[in-house]
Amino acid sequence: MDTQNSEKAAVKIQSWWRGNMVRRTLLHAALRAWVIQCWWRSMQAKMLEQRRRLALRLYTCQEWAVVKVQAQVRMWQARRRFLQARHAACIIQSHWRWHTSQTRGLIRGRYEVKASRLELDIEILLT
Repeated sequence: MDTQNSEKAAVKIQSWWRGNMVRRTLLHAALRAWVIQCWWRSMQAKMLEQRRRLALRLYTCQEWAVVKVQAQVRMWQARRRFLQARHAACIIQSHWRWHTSQTRGLIRGRYEVKASRLELDIEILLT
């Protein structure tokens, strides 16, 4: 009976040892899996940040392109309005010059200041 008890005790010790070894192996495997998961989450966060920065950079480039196009269009419109106004001014000036050349006359006159009155004698001659 002694051998049977010692065999049972040996089996219990062996099963306890194997249980400890299995638990330790599982714990190490779980810790390694946890480390890998933490690393993977940090890599995903970095990749997400890189994608976010790239999207922000692309959006900024597109916005600047839109602003530049708008500025060019506004400049073109302002220049066109300026050229139209300048052309209109040139036409008005040429018409005014023609009109003044057609109606230009010779103005002769004399004036005298006597006491507190001014006497004017104006004669307009058209040529």
